[in-house]
Amino acid sequence: MLRTSPTRVLTARDGDEVLALLARDPIADVFLTSRVEAVGLHPEHLGGELWGYSDAGGRLTALCYAGANLVPVQAHHEALRAFAERARRQGRRCSSLVGPADYVLPLWDLLRPHWGRARDVRGCQPLLATDSDPRVDPDPAVRTVRPDEVGLLLPACIAMFTEEVGLSPVTGGGGPLYRARVTELVRSGRAFARIENGRVLFKAEVAAATRDVCQVQGVWVDPALRGQGLGTAGMAAVVALARRSVAPVVSLYVNDYNEPARRSYDRVGFTQVGTFASVLF
Repeated sequence: MLRTSPTRVLTARDGDEVLALLARDPIADVFLTSRVEAVGLHPEHLGGELWGYSDAGGRLTALCYAGANLVPVQAHHEALRAFAERARRQGRRCSSLVGPADYVLPLWDLLRPHWGRARDVRGCQPLLATDSDPRVDPDPAVRTVRPDEVGLLLPACIAMFTEEVGLSPVTGGGGPLYRARVTELVRSGRAFARIENGRVLFKAEVAAATRDVCQVQGVWVDPALRGQGLGTAGMAAVVALARRSVAPVVSLYVNDYNEPARRSYDRVGFTQVGTFASVLF
């Protein structure tokens, strides 16, 4: 007798069950929660498919977002095997796997024999969060970036991305799409920077947000000014601004080997609430 596959592409009728599953870990899953809340589950709007894994009773027990990134959510062993098989059949379409290390690393173990070597595997990225005002004085010069300053901010965003990921986001014709993303963050009031005489000294963006949690990405200090405390004071300002205008809990994840950044975040008041992993292609 044929059995129905336990995985399927989720649709609008699954919305309530999806949000209930995402609510189990609101900090780790803020990226996907923010997308689902904003645009729903249609792949064209979501930017990818959302796969669901159901148990024998039809209850949704795990998720995996399959878009530019492959992002497993609440993914137990059986779900990971099913998601890996689905990803293997369709071929690699993502630029990375990212999410809680307990899900990402086993998923990569299942996919590696079929997808080949990754460009980089970052297996330990502390997930940090704070729900309090910063413990150090914020930089008063850090503010929300204005829409007319996108052209000033964009080179710093490209430099940060290239330094962090190892590839420029504008290669291969990606320039217009990346500029549109930066413009969207600026227009939504979620880009923060210290800008002096047309030069970005520090910047960071809130890349995902729900009513309760937001996630900061793209933290960058002008290389010529590093080691002077700009990053710590700048992040303190971002925490204060984001908690006031975006969400009460501010989170981010950082490479475990980035000791200067980890010390800076600790001084600001972040504490570890989980561990992420990223596999980059």
